[in-house]
Amino acid sequence: MKKYTYNDLLDIMTKLRSPGGCPWDREQDHKTLKRYLIEEAYEVLEAIDLENPDMLCDELGDLLLQVVFHAQIAKENGQFDMDDVVHGVSSKMIHRHRHVFGEEEAETADDVIRIWEEIKKEEKGQETQTKVLKGVPGNLPALMRSYKVQEKAAQVGFDWDKAEDAFKKLEEEVQELKRACESRNQAEIEEELGDLLFAVVNVARFYKVQPELALTATINKFIKRFEYVETTSAQQGKKLEEMTLEEMDALWDDCKRKERDTASE
Repeated sequence: MKKYTYNDLLDIMTKLRSPGGCPWDREQDHKTLKRYLIEEAYEVLEAIDLENPDMLCDELGDLLLQVVFHAQIAKENGQFDMDDVVHGVSSKMIHRHRHVFGEEEAETADDVIRIWEEIKKEEKGQETQTKVLKGVPGNLPALMRSYKVQEKAAQVGFDWDKAEDAFKKLEEEVQELKRACESRNQAEIEEELGDLLFAVVNVARFYKVQPELALTATINKFIKRFEYVETTSAQQGKKLEEMTLEEMDALWDDCKRKERDTASE
């Protein structure tokens, strides 16, 4: 069986987009493909979480296909092609790794990040830190965007000294949300809830936890435990609608105990 190469992939995409190619592929543009780029990126993340190398290889291929797809569309529009994409990112990597390809020195990962951020500011003409904050893409998931904005504000010292300070702010925001809820002012509730979420991200940042990934893991855990409750109740001859919240909570706690027992084995 033929071993396909990177150049084969480029040829395949060119063929798919040609007049005699695939009608669906020919109809696509940058905007219609946006959803697929996001979906493929998250499927790569899932493969990483599952620690499944075969799945990861497959999903990375799907993600690469999206990059090639966009480059082919741009090539047809006379804007750039895949060679330009590869050249651009290669040049960027060399320029931003002066400690490897140049004379700058970096002994730690923190040094690397500092150099990287300084070079990015130069490249993008960001004379102020406010411009750096505004440069964080607005279409990122809110938790990810919050994390990055806080990181960049911290680069100039706008940050709590220690995690305990971030916890105090979190507790303060909880109380403010409670007061807003008591007032029943919907706009105020929404504002205070946003402040609380932002404070949670701050705590997460101090412990180097990506809140987006942490929340995703919790959602998956919730679904798994809910499945246990539903399956177990069905084995007992009951539908969830027929159970009390206390009965469902008991099964939920039973699931948690089994998870702890499994983890300790």
